[in-house]
Amino acid sequence: MSTTQRATFYELQAENRRNSVLLLAGFFALVLFLGWGIDLFVLGWQPSGGGMLAFPVATPFALLFGIGHASVSWFAGASQILGSTQAQKADPNDPLERQFINVVEEMAIAAGLPKPATWVVPDPDPNAFAVGRDPEHAAIAVTRGLLERLDREELQGVVGHEMAHVRNLDIRAMTLVTALFGAAALLSDVARRGLYHSGGRGRSGSRRSGDSGGGGGMAILFLLWILVAAVAPFIARLLALAVSRSREYLADASSAELTRNPLGLAAALKKIGEAHQPTQLIAQGSAHLCITDPRGLKVNERDGEAAEVFGTHPPLWKRIALLESMAGTGPIPGS
Repeated sequence: MSTTQRATFYELQAENRRNSVLLLAGFFALVLFLGWGIDLFVLGWQPSGGGMLAFPVATPFALLFGIGHASVSWFAGASQILGSTQAQKADPNDPLERQFINVVEEMAIAAGLPKPATWVVPDPDPNAFAVGRDPEHAAIAVTRGLLERLDREELQGVVGHEMAHVRNLDIRAMTLVTALFGAAALLSDVARRGLYHSGGRGRSGSRRSGDSGGGGGMAILFLLWILVAAVAPFIARLLALAVSRSREYLADASSAELTRNPLGLAAALKKIGEAHQPTQLIAQGSAHLCITDPRGLKVNERDGEAAEVFGTHPPLWKRIALLESMAGTGPIPGS
């Protein structure tokens, strides 16, 4: 591996560390804003005093909730995701799963990393993903359908792709996004339900404070808070999509480097693309983790700005064409 390539990997790791910090900062800002709004607009607390509450209640609760959930996500996020897919540890007594374990060991040696834990999701649709906060706590999971459809070279390509996500620390940001997605949605739901059941009684206190000149500002804040409470799950989803589609291209290229066989992954992606049923056991919040979109959304087969915003993966046909061009068996896309 050249010095330039090593620098690139280090740069990717540094960028993913920054992304993880920014992700956590954004999450805490979101939960604090939602908690502050519940105090002000639902429970009737006023910063100047004289409201229905002497002290804010929801804001410190939201902060504690955020700290608790972020801690659990950091240390147990991978386990939560694996549990949600009903994944089981790969069984060395099963021939297909033993082959998977062996391939993971080979790719870990090739990448110079500790061997990730190996898990199998009991789903007939072929797919795979990697999770964890760092290479020492990483896991690679594949569906049973993937093991049954792919030969050894194709499986090497898929595992090499997931190993690249481990090496580049893509898994850190992707795992955090998945774990924090549910927390943001839960707080958003609490805020909306609280406003509905309170009848907006806290707003009257805001309007009284507005008589001394702050009414317009409080009205704007109230509208902003309603908007954030309504779209918080969508914001969390966009954070998941912020794990750029280009990461998949880089992981594909790294897989070709580790296996010295870009056609293995290209053939695997073709077989995965031919499977039309969705991966039932992988939830929407974990879709960005997978080697291909488990829901089979059409937006992922398009190129352009809309696909960049709403798609979790690059077009499969383009990824296959790039891999085939690496092997000299196809033209470079766009050339």
